[in-house]
Amino acid sequence: MICPICERRCRVEENSVGACGRYQCHNNTMLERFPNSYLVVAPISAETMPVLHFHPRAKFLQISTTGCNFDCLGCISTVVAKEMDVQSPALKKLSPIQIVNKALEQECDGIAFLMNDPLASFYSFLEICTLAKECGLLTGCSTNGYFTPESLNLLAPHLDFVNIGLKGLCNDIYKSCGANSYKPVLRNIELFYRKGVHVEVACIHKKDNDDEVLAIADTIAKISKEIPLQIMRFIPIDDANINLEPSILASEMLYKKLTSRLDYVYLFNSPGSECLNTYCPECGALIFERDFYGPMGSKLRTISHNYQNNTCSHCHHKLPIVGNPCQKVFDEDGFEGGYPLTRALEIVEGTLATLGVTDQKEVTTCWEELLRGDGLKRLHVNIQNFEDYATTIHYLAKMTHTETTAKKLLAYMRDKIAIIAQELPKVITKPRVYYVMGKPLFALEEERLENQLVEMAGGISVNKTLSLKGRPGRKISVETLNELNPDVMFISSFLDCPLDEFYTFCEEQGIVGNAVKSKRIYTHLAPCFDFGSPRWILGLMHIANMLHPELYHFDVLHEAKVFYQEFYDTPLNIPSINRSFAKPSQYHKMLHI
Repeated sequence: MICPICERRCRVEENSVGACGRYQCHNNTMLERFPNSYLVVAPISAETMPVLHFHPRAKFLQISTTGCNFDCLGCISTVVAKEMDVQSPALKKLSPIQIVNKALEQECDGIAFLMNDPLASFYSFLEICTLAKECGLLTGCSTNGYFTPESLNLLAPHLDFVNIGLKGLCNDIYKSCGANSYKPVLRNIELFYRKGVHVEVACIHKKDNDDEVLAIADTIAKISKEIPLQIMRFIPIDDANINLEPSILASEMLYKKLTSRLDYVYLFNSPGSECLNTYCPECGALIFERDFYGPMGSKLRTISHNYQNNTCSHCHHKLPIVGNPCQKVFDEDGFEGGYPLTRALEIVEGTLATLGVTDQKEVTTCWEELLRGDGLKRLHVNIQNFEDYATTIHYLAKMTHTETTAKKLLAYMRDKIAIIAQELPKVITKPRVYYVMGKPLFALEEERLENQLVEMAGGISVNKTLSLKGRPGRKISVETLNELNPDVMFISSFLDCPLDEFYTFCEEQGIVGNAVKSKRIYTHLAPCFDFGSPRWILGLMHIANMLHPELYHFDVLHEAKVFYQEFYDTPLNIPSINRSFAKPSQYHKMLHI
């Protein structure tokens, strides 16, 4: 029979499965193979999903399973969509009524399916939505939107909102994901919209696709100029090429062009950018101010006095915001809620890679152990300082029988740390150091590992005086940064910024002080060299060199070559290193296919 769930429309023989592996034909009916099996069941705020114009700040119960009907290059959810075992013991068996009761018990406003696609668990999600509506809960999802008209018509009456990821307006893009055409997604955006479901659309901005994103905006505008368009600045992970990543400045320039085509455009994955804010399309008044809140997420920080009852009080323009904003801000714990979970699993995979563990079954076993009990919370704490991190390495090594390699790795790291510590008594003046992600005003929160590296290397972390609570930090004001007057600034190697653009941002925003005047603003040798895996030891050496060049003379490039050969069994190839914590390089992945 033809599977009626997604527009791949797999032809499936009796007792066989479709391309996604999630459905089986039995008695001429497609049955869900792994129903009611959840990897994540945790509260999340609306903007973290992200949904920006639907019940701002509302609290939803996030549900995620495993698998996907697509197979996309550089997928940020690859660990969940492609790598996690569909029958993992980490999956929780929960009936629809149990899911609904959890949402009610945790005082959630609704239930949302995200991180992998609900099309991978369609019948389970449909049953939950039907029951949730009966219990007065809101429902929604993030999806690639590849519903058939049949499945959409089944779901739409029970769905309040949908975030549809549009990959482009080219069949070749969809064929690279295993699909056939982009046209069903456009059809479904309009169908959901006409059926009264709140629709937001997300698309990816890569270095070479400006014209395509502009065309997407024009296409959406034909349906309604009020549909919010979320621009996801491309973060190259998994096997994606880092040369496809645009700078924040490049994405902001595209954003400005898009705002002439649509009333509401938002730029994600760009810490410190003001392009996440909502402005009145009529008079330009600020309505909502948002912060970067991890990959694919945001956090509504300030509701402007210009916002009153879904109206701009400055010009009285009616704003298409569904539901009143909650006054209370819900903050997710650590790696819980949204896409940071995928970063947590990558941290584990990246640590295992340094131990020589590349077999996916072994990696998955470690993930499953992590996801039991409070493993995620413990990991979030343990990666913030070396001794706890060492304990985590020992723990993973014991699970994978790689204790000898772990001893060698920790010996290497302790040796470099000891060299730095030995010279610290000679430090006369400790420079004041500000650690930023992306643009100059996005400060990393005090507990982050990067700030610990600064102090290990003989600096004073001014971030620790800010008492920031955010994920992974928060935006501060120009006045605050100028008052801090750091001597040195470091830009995170996970989401960094070219130095010339960073200095330009400082000049445009009126950021002055010692670090700017003395040109002591630094990036790292390669992505993810200061967080995410044991590669941070390379970042520590670089930080020590920059803070105290009179004391430290590490050849970081040489050390990186040694580290890669010794612990990844692969030569260092800097152009092949992307933003993935788990894969040290594209080249390394190819070696182990």
